Amino acid sequence: MAAIHITDIEAAINHWRTRAPGPDGLALAPPLRALAELYARMAFQRHDAVDEAALSPEAMAAWLDWYATTPDTPCIAICSTSQGDDQCKGCGRSFEEVQLWPALRPAQKRATWQRIAREGTAWRFNRYAERAGGGTVVAEENRL
Repeated sequence: MAAIHITDIEAAINHWRTRAPGPDGLALAPPLRALAELYARMAFQRHDAVDEAALSPEAMAAWLDWYATTPDTPCIAICSTSQGDDQCKGCGRSFEEVQLWPALRPAQKRATWQRIAREGTAWRFNRYAERAGGGTVVAEENRL
């Protein structure tokens, strides 16, 4: 199973705070409550990631709703794996990750995004950042 990073949980919480604010400013919508409980547990235990299998069905559904708003692939249409590189210079994924991308689960995809953002060596984060979405995606991924 893949781990979901705490920054993704935070982003999902912010997504739900905007999407379903409490009517009185105190009560939390059920998806937000599920994510907040998970986040609190992670913070209390000092974990920066949680295995996707550990999420309650409600938290997973809320996280997947946020995930659907994120870019699916880090590809910027400059693929050096097609030229024989083991690691794509454009997006930072390995040849295997590029090949298996459509079959990966959302948590596996996000783990890959986390890794390539942390490494920051792919052209999508420097030379060709404009291809990656005009800076908003790059800024989000670079804050990881």
